[in-house]
Amino acid sequence: MESSFRTPAQWYDGHNAIRHEGEALWDGSGTLSLRGFSSELTLPFADLEFGEHRGGEMVYRRASEPDFRLILPEDLPPGLAAKLPEKKVYGGWIDKVGLGKASAAFAAVSVAAVALFLTAPDWLGPRVPHSWERNLGDAMVGDFGNRLCSTPEGDAALAKLLDAVDPDEQQVRAGVANIGMVNAVALPGGQVLLFDGLVQDAETPEELAGVLGHEVGHVRERHVMTALLRQFGLSILLSGANSGVGDTVFGLASMGYSRDAEREADEFARERMEESRVSPLGAARFFERIGGDSEAEEDSLVGWVASHPAPRERAKAFRKAAEGKTFAPVLTAQEFEALKSMCEDDPDVEEFDFFF
Repeated sequence: MESSFRTPAQWYDGHNAIRHEGEALWDGSGTLSLRGFSSELTLPFADLEFGEHRGGEMVYRRASEPDFRLILPEDLPPGLAAKLPEKKVYGGWIDKVGLGKASAAFAAVSVAAVALFLTAPDWLGPRVPHSWERNLGDAMVGDFGNRLCSTPEGDAALAKLLDAVDPDEQQVRAGVANIGMVNAVALPGGQVLLFDGLVQDAETPEELAGVLGHEVGHVRERHVMTALLRQFGLSILLSGANSGVGDTVFGLASMGYSRDAEREADEFARERMEESRVSPLGAARFFERIGGDSEAEEDSLVGWVASHPAPRERAKAFRKAAEGKTFAPVLTAQEFEALKSMCEDDPDVEEFDFFF
């Protein structure tokens, strides 16, 4: 194979429209020298890109000089041709392995991705790095914009309620969203939102403690990423929350956990409430009131209980947890009222509109 070569060449230096004519000289190194009457250049082969093949000539460009053009004859010796960049039809490794093999590889990867993210969320969810989960949760909370309610008295009451069901030193973050749905959601990254519709529906602070403790349980047991992966797949990790707030809210509200995960979250709530001497009877009454008394009503449930186990089953478990125990009020009447009036008293909070 030739170790040096010279051939007629034409080039445009990229700074003006003057066409330079001369020779291209190669001495076997990693550069190509251009010598003409009015211009001399030394080009690293690594800086050259294939341009086009036209009428017996090969045109090359420079990555560092977009308007540069080098024109060489088509019949170059193998040694020099091997140094020059080849024509790329599809780009990257596809040109090297061929379209057929690349298509087969893409198909195999797609099948593996579907299998991984649709059939293995139970083991994959808890293994998602905490930093990814926190960033995703922050993005979702950001989607709610200025629709999170806040008053000094309401914030203090919510913090007291959270202390009772999440005594860990590094607590989850909790908030009240100005949304009229009877619902609550656990977000990735240790965040829980109670919707104002749920707060207004609650008759006692113990009812809210049961719901809040349940959602905290989902966070502590790392059920959230498992459910997100099961429902939304890889797109959750790649693109974060939906671009529309309505899509995000409905997606979170309808997110389903496995029955085992729901029972684990309930058990977490009961254990924390027992430690804090918070009565589980409020949660039992909440499930009975929301769930109704008939199978027909249970089949037509909407809101928070719709994606959870049968309310009467849950109420029974919470009532059983109260047997033989004494409890203390989790909030005062004034604190409970501050929590219920939180969204109404916040002058800056925006009302949630599903159709904005």
